[in-house]
Amino acid sequence: MHNPVKSESFKPELTIASPGRINLIGEHTDYNMGFVFPAAIDRRIEFRIRRNGNLDECNVYSTDFKKLLSFSLEEVKPSEEEWENYILGVVFEIQKLGHLLKGFDCQLQSDLPIGAGISSSAAMECGLAFALNSLFDLGLSKMDIILLSQRAEHNFVGTQCGIMDQYASVMGQTNQAILLDCRNVTHEMIPLHLEPYTLLLLNTNVSHNLASSEYNTRRSECEQGIEILKNSGMKINSLRDISEDDLIESKRNLSPVIFKRCLYVVRENQRVLRAASALKENHLEEFGKLMYQSHDGLKNEYEVSCPELDFLVDYAQNSPHVLGSRMMGGGFGGCTINLVRKDYVDSYIEEIKKAYNQEFGIDLDPIQVNPSRGTFAMS
Repeated sequence: MHNPVKSESFKPELTIASPGRINLIGEHTDYNMGFVFPAAIDRRIEFRIRRNGNLDECNVYSTDFKKLLSFSLEEVKPSEEEWENYILGVVFEIQKLGHLLKGFDCQLQSDLPIGAGISSSAAMECGLAFALNSLFDLGLSKMDIILLSQRAEHNFVGTQCGIMDQYASVMGQTNQAILLDCRNVTHEMIPLHLEPYTLLLLNTNVSHNLASSEYNTRRSECEQGIEILKNSGMKINSLRDISEDDLIESKRNLSPVIFKRCLYVVRENQRVLRAASALKENHLEEFGKLMYQSHDGLKNEYEVSCPELDFLVDYAQNSPHVLGSRMMGGGFGGCTINLVRKDYVDSYIEEIKKAYNQEFGIDLDPIQVNPSRGTFAMS
C-alpha cells in the first residue's frame, strides 16, 4: 500500500526549516570546554509534519534518499541506517524527558550536502525536535532542544560531539556569528561585516570514512592529556584552564602525540578570541591570517586534515583575492571555508575546480553561504 507520507500532495500542519552551520574558526575546541565561532547558514532541511491520528505509528520520508522510516513510539531503538538514528534518537530523548508524543507523519527535504562538514546531522536533530515540540506543544525551550539533540547524537549515532553544531543550528541570526563559550554555554552575537569579501565553502567530495573513529580518538587523547596534567599537580578541569606557557613547561610529562593535541587546543582557543575581536573591529586581514594558522594547527598538531583539504588551503594562500582559508568540521574530508573577494568568486571557483580536478581527478563543489537565522517555523 502506498504510504501517504510519500505523496507529493502530502499536506503538513506545519513546516519547520533547520539550517546547517559553518564554523568560522575554533575546531575541536567545543568538547574541550573552549570557544567556538559558528553561524547558521541559508542552506537547510525542511520538515513538513502533521499528526496522523494514530497513538504510536510514525512515518518519516526522506525525499532526497527516497527512503521511508516507519516505527512505533512503543519501540524506539537504534537502526542500521545512519540517517534513521538522527530521527529515532531525538524521539527517544524526548520520550525519556517524560513528554507524551503521538503518531506523526513527516516529509524531509534538504539542500545540505551530506558529509561536507556543515552539520546536516544537527540540522536533522534540531529540526525534528523543534517540529515535535511545536506539533505536540511540549513546552521545550531552545536550550532543551539543543541538549536533547546532542544526546541523541551521542546515544543513537555514537559520535561524542560537543554542543556547537546544535547550538548554531538553533540560535543562529542573520548576518551574525555566535561566539560560544562551551564551558558556561553562554554566547555573544558578533555582527559580520565582510564586504568586499564573502564566504565560500569548497567541498572536497572526499568521504568522512575516518572522521567518526578519529574524532572519538582525538577526544580521548585530550582527556588523557588533562588527566596527566592533573596528576602532575595542575588544578585544571579542561584544556581551557591552561596557558600555552604552562603547557610547554609540562611538556616532559606528556607523550609527543598528547602534547601536540593539547597544544593545538590551547592555541585554537586563543585564535577564536582574537578572531572575534578582529571581526568586531573590521580587521579582515587579521581574521584571514588566523584562519590559515588554524588550518596549520589542524594539519600538523591535531592531524585531522587530508591531502585534498591541504591542497585547497595551499592554493588559497597563493591567491591575492583570498584573505583566509581553513578546513572546517571534524576533518578527513568535507569543506574548506574561504574568505574570498566577492567580485572574484566566480573566476576563483572556475580556477580552483580545474586545479583540484587535475590534481585528484575529483570534482570540487562550491557552496556559497550567508550567515542566516536558526531553526524556525515557516508555516
